[in-house]
Amino acid sequence: LAVLTHVSACSLVTMSAASLQCLPAPLRPTDDDWAKMLAAHVHLGTKNLDNKMIPYIWKRRSDGLYIINLAKTWEKLMLAARIVVAIENPADVCVISARPYGQRAVLKFGQYTGANYMAGRYTPGTFTNQIQQQFQEPRLLIITDPRTDSQPLRESSFVNIPTVAFCDTDSPLRFVDVAIPANNKGKQSIGLLYWLMAREVLRLRNVIPRTSPWDIMVDMFFYRDPEEAEKEAEAAEETKAIEAPADFSAVGGGFGDVPAGGADWSQPGGAQEWGAQPAGQEWGAGDATAAAVGTWDQPAGFAPAQ
Repeated sequence: LAVLTHVSACSLVTMSAASLQCLPAPLRPTDDDWAKMLAAHVHLGTKNLDNKMIPYIWKRRSDGLYIINLAKTWEKLMLAARIVVAIENPADVCVISARPYGQRAVLKFGQYTGANYMAGRYTPGTFTNQIQQQFQEPRLLIITDPRTDSQPLRESSFVNIPTVAFCDTDSPLRFVDVAIPANNKGKQSIGLLYWLMAREVLRLRNVIPRTSPWDIMVDMFFYRDPEEAEKEAEAAEETKAIEAPADFSAVGGGFGDVPAGGADWSQPGGAQEWGAQPAGQEWGAGDATAAAVGTWDQPAGFAPAQ
């Protein structure tokens, strides 16, 4: 099965690369781009197929999964990036993802491109209710899944906002203006798609050159489980604690340290000597005190006869 999957992937790349010869050379994907899309399973669809997604399907595997044509995916990615660049104010682009796997991706996409992003639950009426504090009027809407983001997709149709959506084989295409056929259910696939679009937007804006790779890793767009992130942070702290040498200078008790009470034994008057006479008392006063207290041989208050 692994060999058949590899052969199918290679033939898919060959067919996709041949169909992209009509694109200009700078817009064609590199071998590294093909490898990233195959590794992230961008081409894997579901076992269900929507009627309007038939033009984007390459074939169907023996296990029932539909394979998406990556050439169509790349063409639509380039088209979506050119649409984003055509908008003068980057803040007029709104990126939405209610799916948890896409929330980190839309945040990073908004960070690097300047677009406005909404991660998590979408508040109904954001595009239609002008009384709302969060009311927005974006010029372009980008959603991760037309099924989970159906509320903003429907509101965008009321106010004539063009919509770009990542669509799987079973995604409905109603109210979608630009459908990017791709796997929108895997965290690696969603992160890679937003990374490719952000990179192309920055290239078209002449922020980064096409001759050198983008210094931002694609892993920054991947979803991270909060529990796994906490475990990694704890493991990093334990590793630092083990590798860091012990600092004994911060702990008192050394030979050259000052005592904790603040007294300096080397300075006179810091402590009383054993043989020192108490202050304010004469040398002969000690005999009178002893006579008043008494000893074993002579009880206190006893006066010898004269």
